[in-house]
Amino acid sequence: MKIAFVVYDGMTLLDFAGAFDPVSRLHFMGFVSDLSCTLCAWTETVRSSEGAVLAQCSTPASLKEFDYVIVPGGDGVQGLMKDPVFLHWIAEVTETTTLVGICGGSLLLGAAGLLRTKKATTHPALMPVLAHFAREVSKDRIVDEGRIITAGGVTAAIDLGLYLCEKIAGPDVRENIQLQMEYGCYQRT
Repeated sequence: MKIAFVVYDGMTLLDFAGAFDPVSRLHFMGFVSDLSCTLCAWTETVRSSEGAVLAQCSTPASLKEFDYVIVPGGDGVQGLMKDPVFLHWIAEVTETTTLVGICGGSLLLGAAGLLRTKKATTHPALMPVLAHFAREVSKDRIVDEGRIITAGGVTAAIDLGLYLCEKIAGPDVRENIQLQMEYGCYQRT
């Protein structure tokens, strides 16, 4: 199983790390031996809005090889929402790829035209913008519409990561990872 985390200048670090941590534990805790997590960007290095630098990012021409494409939010979303090449890059995946938007990442999925017939969520302050792209805006923490999953504000990334662990490997694995993380407030909705 191949999972892409789309990273870019101006992303919110917790949007990325909150999901990356539990999902990557699927592999290094021995639950899914063939799972790989790849940081995908247009440049080899990106800087989060908080100033953290992620280096040695993969720069694939296409995201079609991935089973999951996870897009965090952050201030950098504003410019990327107007970048048709970037939007095409995240939207042009196979029919079996699951696309995931966290916080403002949901706006990128919306700007790419992927939410027109979907219910979706995002950070509460961004819901009026999301309403321009989605069929319905939800206040739920996680919205699963099949191959499109969206999560609310920043800390929802942790819940989303655990949700994906359960979706990929089952509730017992999710619970084991949650206990290892000492995360007691997981919420499915």
